[in-house]
This record gives sequence, C-alpha cells and structure tokens, in this order.
Amino acid sequence: MAESFTDYEKLAFRHAPDATLILADRVILRASRRVESVFGWKLAELEGQSIRRLYPGQTDFEVIGARARRAMRAGEVYRDERFMRRKDGQVVWMEGQGTALDPEDPLRLAVWTYRPIEAGTGAVSGALGPLTATEKKIARYLVNGFTSKEIALALDCSPRTVEVHRANMIRKMGVRNSAEMVSRLLVATV
Repeated sequence: MAESFTDYEKLAFRHAPDATLILADRVILRASRRVESVFGWKLAELEGQSIRRLYPGQTDFEVIGARARRAMRAGEVYRDERFMRRKDGQVVWMEGQGTALDPEDPLRLAVWTYRPIEAGTGAVSGALGPLTATEKKIARYLVNGFTSKEIALALDCSPRTVEVHRANMIRKMGVRNSAEMVSRLLVATV
C-alpha cells in the first residue's frame, strides 16, 4: 500500500467500512472506496455528480431529501432505511445515516453513510411476516412517509393498486387503519 499512514482522517474516510459520501448541496464531493462495491460506480463517475444518481426515482430523491433536511435540523444524526439504485440499475434496500456540518443549513455540507440491508433482514422485513413481496415493498415506502400517489409513481402502478395493497396489509396486520399500521411499522424499525 503506497498511502502514508500519517493522515489518519483521510485514511479512515477512504477505507471506512460503510459507503461514505461527503455532500455539498446534494452533490457528491468525495466518496469512500466502499462506494464502488456497494453502488457499483467508480469514484470518478460519482464525484461532482448529484446524489440523485443513487436514487431509484425523482420522487424518492425529493421526499427522502426533504425528510432528512427536517430531521437533521432537529437532531445530530438522521437514520432511515430506503431504496437506493446501483449502477447496474438494481434497486436495493439500504440503511442510510447522515449528519449535517451546519444544522441551520443541512444541505450545505453533510456526511452520509450507506449500508445494504440483505433481503429479509431489515427491521421492516422482520415485522411484516405474512405480507407479499409487493406489500413489503409498499410498507417500506409507507415507513418513509410516502403517499399512495408517490408510491404509485415510484412503483409504476396506479394509486388505486397501492390502496388495495394497503387495505390488504391493514387486514393482515390486524390493525384498524393506515395510521396504526404505519405506527406499528415505525416501532418495528427503531
């Protein structure tokens, strides 16, 4: 290894165990080496690009970004589970954690880490037992605060289809309404 071991901060960032990004106004300034194996992109292909490139769709990018901005103003570290997109187009479930260097303007400069969650091992998956694969996918969006219309856009289906799945989920989970279902899902993801 040709690197100097005297610059520990650079060394720690470069070799962090999770995919780590430094963002300014949602543009990737720097990416750790783990980003290549997690997302499939070469560092040079991502640095200088919008993080939008790593989201499955515009809706995901906007909704999750707005939620993260609000949460990072209120607390030091924001954590969630969300869908992200690899270079090959594969959409994967990830744990994301971010911290703003300026809580007054969380987008100005932030550090984010991402870790893939294996199918069936995430907090949401474990809480959903008998739900179908599509219902579990919808549940993950519901936990992240998406509306039926936003979920429909993200999944390329009709809002009515999402509503039918939501009704089935309410029945299967033995809850009275959507709010109770989301509350139960959120408790399961903490």
